[in-house]
Amino acid sequence: MCSCEHCTLLSGSPAMAWVGFRRETLNWTGRSGEPTWYATWPTLRRGFCPRCGTHLVSVADGSDMVMVTTFSLTDQNRGLEPVGHSFRQRAVPWLAVTLAPDPLHS
Repeated sequence: MCSCEHCTLLSGSPAMAWVGFRRETLNWTGRSGEPTWYATWPTLRRGFCPRCGTHLVSVADGSDMVMVTTFSLTDQNRGLEPVGHSFRQRAVPWLAVTLAPDPLHS
């Protein structure tokens, strides 16, 4: 999850939830195909659904990971509990997040 100013403004919420996929393993299967890309930060591109404008993904320059907005996924019940919270100190005071154990460090 992330509560930086950029993510909260783009999402219109107190935090944005992300899940990462290796770029070479991610396939666009929806009716709209690949997202429409926009540079929203000097080193960051974000992808939006070309049909409805929903914010779907974020890719940092030079990264082999694609970060997908968790709530844009059809199936949200498959191990998508947050394991980290970037910019937690900037989160609104009423936001309580329980982080799951990080499976990579357990």
